[in-house]
Amino acid sequence: MCYYVDTSLTKEAIKEVYGVGFEGKEYKPTKFLNGFSHALVPVILDENPDVCTTANWGLIPFWSKDRKIQKQTLNAKIETIKEKPSFRNNYNKRCLVLVNGFYEWKWLDDRGKEKHKHFLSVKDQEIFSLGGIYSNWTDKETGEELNTFSIVTTQANELMTEIHNTKHRMPIVLFRSMEKEWLKDRDIEDFAFPNHESELLALNLDAPKEPTTLF
Repeated sequence: MCYYVDTSLTKEAIKEVYGVGFEGKEYKPTKFLNGFSHALVPVILDENPDVCTTANWGLIPFWSKDRKIQKQTLNAKIETIKEKPSFRNNYNKRCLVLVNGFYEWKWLDDRGKEKHKHFLSVKDQEIFSLGGIYSNWTDKETGEELNTFSIVTTQANELMTEIHNTKHRMPIVLFRSMEKEWLKDRDIEDFAFPNHESELLALNLDAPKEPTTLF
């Protein structure tokens, strides 16, 4: 699954990498963003791929009466995305979720009492994208209009199977050649495979530090 990301990227960096302008609500660049905060994240929507905007993490389907559902829609499994009521009306509304990386924990015992935090990034890419779907939702009480999104997950590749060693899941990591395809009407099932070409790099943030020798 994917609940924690690094969004410490600037508008200038986004423009340099993706060549897009920036519109929408301001967001706060964050090194460690908890998805359960439903914070704003920079995204590029298929309906306007020349602009980067922001969306709240946790998709709200059009029929939802309030925002409570968001805690259950941070991720969408690609294998069931066409069937789940929360996602079936939105699986062809695609977006790129822009990040510097994401976090996952490797369990070191059967109960997860001891685990190591890992940071996942892409080789030679300071900014990259995760595959997302989105919804435009209006709060009937306040009239506020929100863009909301879910990160789509698939079966883990070899590296992520080693790290996410309980659920064996990973977000869909889109390397550059796949981003335009994701935003088009290509069948979402075409992306339901472990992503090996993205060249994921894993950094164990809880690895024991090497002792320092003083001379």
